[in-house]
Amino acid sequence: MKVFQTEEIRNIALIGAAKSGKTTLAENMIFEGKLINRKGATENKNTVSDYRPIEMERGISVNASLCYTIFNDKKINILDTPGFSDFSGDIVACLSAVDTAVFTVNSQSGVEATSENAWKHATNTNKPVVFFMNQLDHNNANFEDTIHQLKEYFGDKVTPIQFPVNSGEGFNAVIDLIMKKMLVFKNGNGAPEVQDIPANLMDKAEEMHNELIEHAAEGDDALMEKFFEDGTLSEEDMEAGIRMGIAKRELFPVICGAAKNGIGVTRLLEFIINACPSPAHVAPIKAVNGTEFHNNVEEPTAMFFFKISTEQNVGDVAMARIYSGTVSEAQDLINPRTGNKERISQILISNGKNRERIEKACAGDIISTIKLKDVRVNDSLVDAKIADAAIPAINFPTPIFSIAIKAANSQEDEKLGGILNDMHKTDPTIITNMSRELRQNILQCQGEYHLNTIKWYLDNVNKIAVEFASPKIPYRETITKSANADYRHKKQSGGSGQFGEVHLRLAPYYEGYTDPTDLQVRDTQEYDLPWGGKLIFKNCIVGGAIDARFMPAILKGINERLEEGPLTGSYARDIIVYVYDGKMHPVDSNEMAFKIAGRMAFSAAFKNAGPKIMEPIYDLTVRMPEDMMGAVNTDLQGRRAIIMGMDSDRHYQIIRAKVPLAEMDRYSTSLSSLTSGRGSFTLEYAEYAQVPADVQTKLLKAYEESKKDED
Repeated sequence: MKVFQTEEIRNIALIGAAKSGKTTLAENMIFEGKLINRKGATENKNTVSDYRPIEMERGISVNASLCYTIFNDKKINILDTPGFSDFSGDIVACLSAVDTAVFTVNSQSGVEATSENAWKHATNTNKPVVFFMNQLDHNNANFEDTIHQLKEYFGDKVTPIQFPVNSGEGFNAVIDLIMKKMLVFKNGNGAPEVQDIPANLMDKAEEMHNELIEHAAEGDDALMEKFFEDGTLSEEDMEAGIRMGIAKRELFPVICGAAKNGIGVTRLLEFIINACPSPAHVAPIKAVNGTEFHNNVEEPTAMFFFKISTEQNVGDVAMARIYSGTVSEAQDLINPRTGNKERISQILISNGKNRERIEKACAGDIISTIKLKDVRVNDSLVDAKIADAAIPAINFPTPIFSIAIKAANSQEDEKLGGILNDMHKTDPTIITNMSRELRQNILQCQGEYHLNTIKWYLDNVNKIAVEFASPKIPYRETITKSANADYRHKKQSGGSGQFGEVHLRLAPYYEGYTDPTDLQVRDTQEYDLPWGGKLIFKNCIVGGAIDARFMPAILKGINERLEEGPLTGSYARDIIVYVYDGKMHPVDSNEMAFKIAGRMAFSAAFKNAGPKIMEPIYDLTVRMPEDMMGAVNTDLQGRRAIIMGMDSDRHYQIIRAKVPLAEMDRYSTSLSSLTSGRGSFTLEYAEYAQVPADVQTKLLKAYEESKKDED
């Protein structure tokens, strides 16, 4: 296969809502490039990009796929991304690797919830966007309404460069505002027949043509001056202005079509080649150490891995964007993360599961490779001359869904942990953490649909049964008043025994506290606890009632109790301990005896010191359409949320609240249901606060019941 030079390459990501036709569009692009001789369909489970068993079973894209087509002797790399927000990790990863986003929009349903998600990610990654208004051959298609929605949601820079002549059943023609011609797609696929604009559409075409000229001229002072002087622009000048506008994100053109029937696909391919930036004309990317990569073959080699997928009989297939130099088979490169050498054993160009081996690829290209030793998503491989020039990592979405997971067979817990770690390597939005505090393995992901996909792989690929449960809440225990207690530990079993007696007082810790006047503090030790809060340990022993050598043992016993509080077994915090008296035995006293005595005295005093359970409170920000605010607000009130403020953003409302973590289980699912998928939220830890009395009573009862069950 020909080695494509940087100028001959275009890199696009197909983004948009689920069922907007991304996979169908990719299929037709590949067909027009004559890389397949017949088109597949999602309903027939035979498309190039949706080739994985889970995708064929569900009829939707679950993982991004790398494809390509060749058109007018140019190579167009196509990343077909999933439409559901739960797979945002793949969307962000693919956008990081391309130079343009082609945004498919269903002309029947307009701007959907997941459309907004795709737009957000394109904006955050600063990618130029070209809209492809799809499915104009359906009876419910509505070009005008869809354009209105696009402008309403995404701004006035959304500008049609075409409009349909006859949308609905029989759709086969568009007016092209750049060419000022009618394009008729007689046989669906292939190049259209170019005809003059019908007289009855000329006025509309002129009006929209002039609007397009204005937008094209806005991005360049020289073009704007020419437009003012001549009152128009040539087709060549328009194309130049459109190119600049797209590159600067000052123009978002809209192309019309019906991908299933191949209508508009060739015009889209032409537009991508003529108007969308090649890697040679995009801004350089800067490495972490400041090195700049200019998509230039003359520079040292640097490539970045944005996605890794695991396939049966193949292993890990790693996708990479080449940002400088060339990549050849048997080339040795350095991974800046590890400092180790990696050899490129094979360079593959991919059309879904079909891969062709090539000997060389140039800067700007997107390739696949296999058999790497230790390469992860977000890793770079670079020439030894620039061994520390790591390309910045992708900023993946923060998980919004948490659940506890364990193997149905406890003997497979270790196996499950390894599988989940492997999943994280291929999908960084899957995060697992074994919580020592909660005694649960917590799985975090992007939503319930994402979780169901994880479970599908566990069931069908890894063949391991798992169980899910709501995560426990990391409560904290503290005290609200002072209390004294003492405990004598005495054990006699022949020979030397154990003896230790400890008298102590507990008091709540707060900034600016004062010591009691009836105790003489000889020594103070202050500890910042790993789980938050403080322990203040004070030696108030007078007269040698307890030797100083036993004080560390008493502290150790107290620390053990802090790790499993007397009320619910949760961590305890913000407590001052005054050890003021006790007794010891010249023979039987030892560290074990005083550790036990300290622990038991602490427990007794704690229960009499006005003990309270504290719960984590989070700052919640919810964004939703205006008309859904009432339902969201009512739901939050039921979750013990305290509304802190409200803001507006265009046609969206934003609620800021403080809410207990205990009330947020599966909130992503609830919010999606309340807002028809249009709501989004962020959670950020704020503080610990005392739980209401009725909640504390329930928690105490539940803990007592759990202890009975364990016994």
